[in-house]
This record gives sequence, structure tokens and C-alpha cells, in this order.
Amino acid sequence: MIDAHHHLWDLTAVHYPWLMASGVERFFGDPTPIQRNYLIDEFRSEAEVQGIAASVHIQVGAEDGMAEARWVQAVADANPNWPLKQVVFVELTADDLDARLDAFQELPSVVGVRQIVGRALGEDAETGTNTLLDNPAFVAGLQNAGERGLSFDLQLIPELMGKTAELLARAPDTAVALCHAGSPHDRSSDGLARWAGGLAALSDLPQVRCKLSGLGMFDHDWVSESFRPIVETCLDQFSPNRVMFGSNFPVDKLYSDYATLMQAFRDIVPREMHQAVFNNTAADFYSMFQDSATGSL
Repeated sequence: MIDAHHHLWDLTAVHYPWLMASGVERFFGDPTPIQRNYLIDEFRSEAEVQGIAASVHIQVGAEDGMAEARWVQAVADANPNWPLKQVVFVELTADDLDARLDAFQELPSVVGVRQIVGRALGEDAETGTNTLLDNPAFVAGLQNAGERGLSFDLQLIPELMGKTAELLARAPDTAVALCHAGSPHDRSSDGLARWAGGLAALSDLPQVRCKLSGLGMFDHDWVSESFRPIVETCLDQFSPNRVMFGSNFPVDKLYSDYATLMQAFRDIVPREMHQAVFNNTAADFYSMFQDSATGSL
């Protein structure tokens, strides 16, 4: 099985301003318990016993995206028995985008890029993150990434789904992975209905895949049934061949252990869909193996 969305960090090797900020509450809660090194050995000790045998590292707000990418590459090189791909941060609107992408693509583990469109209503209002969608250079950057064979990891909130779908339609050759099922932050019945409506605009685009990840960030006291309507909607709209599992560890480690998280998804995802959701979709999307059938449950 493949974990298609997790993070690692060594606070002595790479600087993460958000992670080192003392006493700052984040949209996902209090980060204090994870303000420490989270290295590949700890991640593997939690994931391997659950059947995970490969993974995708997603950039996580380093001060220097290239420094983070090189550190992750070093981790991959030091662990040849653990297939590790990475999605790096790049500013798609940068004037020197080609040079930046050239440099990232020299690292063998790099398969995609991410620039966050939306995290949460409150934080986005303060940072102005959402204005990225109004920058004409953004869609050009998306197109550029796709032409190079790089995927794009999309993190946003439901309120932005319609507008983002219109933009993505202009970059049809760029494969997109929707992080955290689109961050359904309002878990009321009305909130989930609005999220599902927005999700349809993205699931209608054939180049978009959906990650079952980070669902605990807006529901810290979750139980399996809390996730069921979200998971079932994603499977219904995208089909299992366009859905993949990601732990979002160690962020979601704030609310659960790895075994409990995996069991919840195993229970909700129908058994006949496990091979696709827990392995094949991610293997194909992130080019984990030469043969996407390599590795099995």
C-alpha cells in the first residue's frame, strides 16, 4: 500500500517558520506536540505495520523550498528500500519559473509541485492566499508544469472549488491531486452538501484525482462514521480509480494514531475498492513504480 500524502521534517536541517512559531494556533489546532523532528524512521515504524510500503512526501512550508526538496532527496537516497516520491513547493507565478522547475527536476524523487490555494477561511483572509486564482500567471504556471510531466497538488477550501475548476479547465494536460478531499471544514449537513456541490465541479475534470487525507484537521474528535459521508461522496464522484489514501502525518497524528486512521478508512472503503484506493491510484499518479501494478495489498 502507498501513503500518498505525508510530511517529514528535521528542524536542524531545514527551517519551517510556521512550525517553529511559539504559541501560535493554526487552523488545524495547536501544533505544539509536533514541533519536533519527524523523521523517516518514525514514520515507517507507524506506517509499515499497517501495510504501507511506499509514500509521497508533500512540501510543508519550509522557508526555502529547494532546501527542503534536497533534504527529502537525501532521505530517499538513504532509504533505497522505501520508494519515496516528493511534491515540492514552487511559486508558479515566479518570473524565473523555468529555472526553478529545471532545478527541481534534477532531483529524481520530484514528481509534482504544490502552491496552496486555500487552507482555511480565517488564515486565508489574513494571508491573501486566495488571490492566487486571480493572477493570470498562475494558470500559465500550471500549464508549464503539466508540459514538463509534473503534477499539481491542489489544496483549497470548498468556497473556491467552482472558480478553481474553471481555471484548471484551462490546463487540461496538468494532472491534479486534490488534497484533503477539498478541506470540508463545515461538517454540518448543509456544509457537506455545499462541499459536495463544489466537489462536483472538480470531479467533472478528468485530470483531477482526490486524496482521502487530512480529514481530522477540521474534526479533532472524529470517529469512523464522521468520515463516512465524505469518503463515500468522494468515491461516488471520482470512482475508486481516481481516489487515493494519504495519512497527512504527522499533522493528523495530533488527533489519532496511524493504526486507528488506517482502520477507519479500511472499514469505510468497500473491500473491492481497496486495491485502487490504497495502492493503484497513487502508484499511477505519482509514477511510484515502472509498472503501476507493482506492490500489492
